[in-house]
Amino acid sequence: MTSPSKKNAVKRRPDFLAIDFFCGAGGTTRGLIDAGGYVIAGVDKDTRCRQTYVENNWNATIDYAPPKFLRRDIFPATDAYPGGEHTELEGDLERLIECYRDRVPGTPLLFAICAPCQPFTKLSRKELSETRKAGRERDSNLLTEAAKFVKRFQPEMVLSENVQGIGDPKYGGVWDDFRVQLGKLGYATGSKVVCTSNFGIPQYRRRSILIAVRRELANPAFLTTGHMGDLVVPEAAPDNVVTTVEAAIGHLPRLTAGATDLNIPNHKTRSLSDLNLKRLSAALPGVSNAYMEDTPDGDLSLACHRKVNAKLRTRCFNDVYTRMSPDRPSPTITTKCHSISNGRFGHFDVEQLRGISLREAAMLQSFPADYVFYPTDMIEPIARMIGNAVPPRLAEFFSRHLAASIARP
Repeated sequence: MTSPSKKNAVKRRPDFLAIDFFCGAGGTTRGLIDAGGYVIAGVDKDTRCRQTYVENNWNATIDYAPPKFLRRDIFPATDAYPGGEHTELEGDLERLIECYRDRVPGTPLLFAICAPCQPFTKLSRKELSETRKAGRERDSNLLTEAAKFVKRFQPEMVLSENVQGIGDPKYGGVWDDFRVQLGKLGYATGSKVVCTSNFGIPQYRRRSILIAVRRELANPAFLTTGHMGDLVVPEAAPDNVVTTVEAAIGHLPRLTAGATDLNIPNHKTRSLSDLNLKRLSAALPGVSNAYMEDTPDGDLSLACHRKVNAKLRTRCFNDVYTRMSPDRPSPTITTKCHSISNGRFGHFDVEQLRGISLREAAMLQSFPADYVFYPTDMIEPIARMIGNAVPPRLAEFFSRHLAASIARP
């Protein structure tokens, strides 16, 4: 995405200012800007996201500049963890927020706090090194640390998104604790698990949403009747039309496995072994991988899968080495979305023996077609950015909802 032309742009006040914590490659920021907000800064300790974040997210109001990328660790520095930068980040935000509040007085501030989901997923239960275990344990407290910045800066609105299971008690109640902390700080809150396919996103992806607005500013029409102080969390966009995989990506040029389209950014696929090409050549859209037991090349199912299926007396891992259905939203786009051995990531067109491309994965996440991920010559780092991102349209919808929930004079 290039900078909007100042000559043609309409200079207006943003509907809100925003700070995007844990911004990654910018899915949330893209949605905040599309909702009419001005994103002051994105905060992330992973510098690999910087180029993708900055070059794709030019603001459309005030100065038409991209958000600042603040490479900061939000934890405080301690003897056990000297890399913490809480104090430095607080200073950065104090200067930036004061500057922009002076430029557009009276404009509400939104904190987007979409913490990394790894500590709250099944994958986190894998065997980890002691260093990674310590990191995961620390990261499970990210929401608590972020709440300290809410307390310090008192934004009018807070938006948080995470995996469906974050509310499970086995993760220590971090989601409910975060909501309670916001309530004690004077916010009306609401939380619900929603599916992204109900918000114009061509993907089945169930996510936990938490929204908050300062209680004294809340429009009564946005509060539930059963429990005063609870914000209404919509389960679907009012005008939602379910978007299918074919509608979202069917127009893109054909590719082969391991190929790159030089005219379309990130339209790049992973190569496949001869065996996986045989598997995919026998796969039909939308079916399970039971097809592998009887292909023109014989039984191509994995020995390890046969062993587990026999032991458990049921079929497991049904979606690996399969194709998406063209007439439905896609399955959840993960950080392994480039690999047909990690889910239902085969292209729906039976004439294309390949997994989906990085561009297709990004579009199924609702990123704009001109959103370029860097470095463009790599696959796995980009797949990780795409799979970890908040779908921009989801962030757009809920930030608009929050902005509307503030009672105006």
